[in-house]
Amino acid sequence: MSGRLAAKLRRLGEVGSRRRALLIEAAFWLLVARLALLAVPFPKLARRLGVFVSPADARAAQIWPGGSEAEARLAGEIGWATVCAARHVPFKAVCLPQAMAARIMLSRRGVASVLHFGAAKGRGKPLDAHAWLDAAGVEVTGYPVAGQFAEIACFI
Repeated sequence: MSGRLAAKLRRLGEVGSRRRALLIEAAFWLLVARLALLAVPFPKLARRLGVFVSPADARAAQIWPGGSEAEARLAGEIGWATVCAARHVPFKAVCLPQAMAARIMLSRRGVASVLHFGAAKGRGKPLDAHAWLDAAGVEVTGYPVAGQFAEIACFI
């Protein structure tokens, strides 16, 4: 076993059982999201992400501050687990797979979330895109959002 892998496994063992379970679940959903993005055409995948609405839609604004203190704490824990797992999985898990994985984890626990999409003029390419997720008043994944990104759509 390589030294890096042994160190990662040792650190995982040091995390409490609840957080360890969230990390493992996050890694699983990151893999599912990554495979879906590679294998499923986005229009078909988008139907599974939720209801597509304009960023100005009042329904999206209502979800952001909503939720109980327990839901906010859970959203923060899921955000931590997703971002942490994304740094350690052996595949590329950038903003969209992170937002998708966290959204699934929150949904399974009955917590509403908003998945945002933004775009900006790209450097060396026509367009840069970014995805971020919030729930129960918590910035779950993809934050901070750089100022050059204009929100173009969201899923509720």
